[in-house]
Order: sequence, then C-alpha cells, then structure tokens
Amino acid sequence: MTTLNWSGNVRFGARSVESPADLAQLRRLVTGNERVRALGSRHSFNAIADTDGVLIDLSRLDVPYEIDEDAGSAWVPAAARYAEIAATVDRRGLALRNMGSLPHISVGGAIATGTHGSGDGNRILGASVTGLEIVRADGRLDTIERDDPRLAGSIVGLGALGITTRVRLELVPSFDVRQDIFLGAPWGEVLDGFDAVMGAGYSVSLFIAEWGTDVVDQVWVKTVTDATNAEPALPPGVTAERATRQIGPIASGPADSVTPQLGVPGRWLDRLPHFRRDAPPSNAGDELQSEYFVARQDAPAALLALRALAASIAPVLLVSEVRSIAADELWLSGAYGRETIALHFTWRNDPDGVAALLPTIEAALAPFDARPHWGKLSAAGGGTTVDRYPKGGDFRALVAAEDPDGRFTNPYLERVLA
Repeated sequence: MTTLNWSGNVRFGARSVESPADLAQLRRLVTGNERVRALGSRHSFNAIADTDGVLIDLSRLDVPYEIDEDAGSAWVPAAARYAEIAATVDRRGLALRNMGSLPHISVGGAIATGTHGSGDGNRILGASVTGLEIVRADGRLDTIERDDPRLAGSIVGLGALGITTRVRLELVPSFDVRQDIFLGAPWGEVLDGFDAVMGAGYSVSLFIAEWGTDVVDQVWVKTVTDATNAEPALPPGVTAERATRQIGPIASGPADSVTPQLGVPGRWLDRLPHFRRDAPPSNAGDELQSEYFVARQDAPAALLALRALAASIAPVLLVSEVRSIAADELWLSGAYGRETIALHFTWRNDPDGVAALLPTIEAALAPFDARPHWGKLSAAGGGTTVDRYPKGGDFRALVAAEDPDGRFTNPYLERVLA
C-alpha cells in the first residue's frame, strides 16, 4: 500500500487504510488492531498521522450534522472539510468565527494540530470547539462536553486520545467581509507600528516573498462590513499602495484560486479563507510548510532575527506569512496563555534544503520561545516536546489515562511525549 500526504513528502507506513461506514465498524477497527491512527485531509507535512498499523479514513462514516440555531452551535462530522461546514451553517444564517487559509482541510485534523485562522480577536480554530465525540482504545464512544476539564486537553490532542468522530462548534450570526490588499509597506514603518498594522482589520496577514528587501510585499486586510461602509486603510505612518487587481500570496503566480479582493463585500465563507472553496490553491501540493508561534510582544524582534537570515532563507522560500492569534487555554495550543504571532513559511518542495535550514531558523527564534506547529516541519521532524508547554505534563497524564496500552501511539508521539 502506498499512501502519501498532501505534498508527497511523507509516505505512510500503514499496512492498510480502512474507511468505516458506521460506528460499529469503527469500533471493531479500533479494538481489533494493535495500532490505529485517524487520517484527515493529509495536509500535515510530517509523520503525525502515520502508523505501522491501520489508518482510518473517516470520510465515509455516517455521523449526522446537528445544528442548533437557538444555541448557536453545531455538531459536525470530524472528517468534514471547513468548506462543507461553512456552506452548511451559512444556509442557516450562522457562521464560523474564523477560518484558516485553506477551506479544504478537515475540522478533526485542524483542531488536533492546533491550526488557526487569524485576527487580534480570534483564537485558533480549536477554541470554537465546545464538545467532542471520541472512540476510545476500548471501543467506547466518549462524549466530552464544555464543562469537562478534559476538553481543554483533548481539542489539540495530536490524535493521541482516540478517534474523534464528531465535533461541536460554537457559531455566530452570519456576516459579510471585504478584502483589501496593500503593496510595498516599508519594513521600518510596519515594525514601528506593528500592533496597529496587525489590528487594522478583523484578520490581517503580512506576506513576505523576500526577507532581505526594504518592504513587506503584501498586507491583506479582511474587514467585517458595517453600515458605515468606511474604506479600510493601514494605520497612519504606514505607506503602501492599494492593489488594483486580484493578487495571490505569491505575487508572480496566478490569482484565480484566491477569494475575491478589491474591497468587494461578500459572505464570510468566501472572504475569510485566502483560497476559494471551489478551487485548489495555485501551488497545491508542490510545497512544504513550517510555522512557529511567538508571543506578540516578541514578534518585532523575531522578525528582525529572520530578516538577518534572508540570504539563507531565499533559496528555499516560496512565501512567508505573518498573522496574529488571540490567547487561549487549550493545553497544546501554540497560543496557550499568550497573545501570539504566527510566523509561517511555505517552502519550495525541497526536503533536503528545508531540513538543512530549519535548525538555523529555530536557533534564531530560540530566544523567543517559538513553539513549532504540530502538523508542519520542524528541526525535530515536526512539533516539539510537550514539556515546552505549561500543561504538557497534564497532557501526558491524560494520554496515559485514556490510552494506557498505546493503541494510538506512533514514533511521532513517542518523541513528543518522551
């Protein structure tokens, strides 16, 4: 059996991939195999989902949506992609508070790895979770509710606690968003007004094609529209040109896969992601990714440290993105306990070149306690030890309690839990 991840840099070692159609089949697969792991949308860039046992693809599992409009919440299948969830809840006049760059990823995989959207007032995607249904190692279906102290440790669960079948998401009333793109903002002005720049909209992204130039190539500002119809702008003191055409994160590439820009208002689900629901990203699959989370107050210094590495970064970089994330209390969230800035790297599909560079990147970011994304590449092979997190010891104990025989373990987990 040959199963690859999204970018083709990980070849899974499972002896089979199974697609149960109902909970009874899923329970039998879990209890009947020594090692099992859930397989999401395969968008992780390391071996977090791998196993030498059985991979379980939940895309055929018959689990229902349950939308409670009065409560503003919905139970959704863990295998559902954000694009599907967004369209489903929007038809009921509801919305997700935030979305990631790609609407193509599954909710189960996104929350398990601590994946995020962006915005000063927006927490990671998993912070909208108010309930989980999980098949445990002994085959029982366990429901974890908002008042269960295990929930904060189970959302970013790395697949270590069981097979998540459904997720309950907190929703808000549907809303409209516009996107405005600003080009060539000088680095000095951006760093001097960093907090104001990152707070210029509901969600703000800085895109950097070359770390050694004098300007931030693009600033994407997503703004919730209101009755004032005020035109968004960068804060005073930051000079940049407003884009007059659709543009992708990689400015030289095609822009047909990005969501509508140029200040044209539209529904949240067609503006919050960078990429359209009905089209793959322009560079889909032919890339690698790394990401690091630093405390917001450390971000300007961390950015300067990366700029000092511009010559080393340039040969393998496609584009970098900088986003803000609100603090949360999820045990293994990159934003646990601190207002956070995410430093994202989309690399050329050059595994050896990226592997050689990552120790240098991480050494430069070490003074800022940079936490690597659990599902992307790091010098250690992805993620980090849970002991880098204040609640890491509690997470290790939770894994021992819920999976004492290591049915859901793999070499990745053995390393991060060691």
